[in-house]
Amino acid sequence: MTQIAIGSPLPPFQLTGHDGSTVDNDLIRGKAVLFSFHPLAWTGVCLRQMEALEMNTEWFADLGAVAYGVSVDSVPCKKAWAESMGLEKTLLLSDFWPHGAFASSVGLFREADGISERAVIIADRDGVVRFAKVLPIGEVPDLEEQIEELKKITS
Repeated sequence: MTQIAIGSPLPPFQLTGHDGSTVDNDLIRGKAVLFSFHPLAWTGVCLRQMEALEMNTEWFADLGAVAYGVSVDSVPCKKAWAESMGLEKTLLLSDFWPHGAFASSVGLFREADGISERAVIIADRDGVVRFAKVLPIGEVPDLEEQIEELKKITS
């Protein structure tokens, strides 16, 4: 598995949000985008990761960016999880079917486990990857680092 290279365009994708909406390359064009990959819903580390996105949606909006949570969980699972966390502004995207296709296309799918890595990918307004980082499964991504990376491409 080779992680997507900085400077590469995002591969074509179409994911369903926990609210039933569709997010694809066309929808994100013109916005800086942060994809916050988490292995599975309903774990403490993943909860803190998604809560950090939710609590900072204003930062993202001020930067002209949007942040999405992404995992291989099904849409009904993502919906129930979002409701349990009280998420109102952060969209959770399902990479369930074909299972892990988006994570695979960016080199983040753990074939042996059937989950994605815990990782962050940031793409610029043209859909070009400007930051990519894989973290240990048990580590919450550093939100300050992500905001600094977004500032670099939105200033």
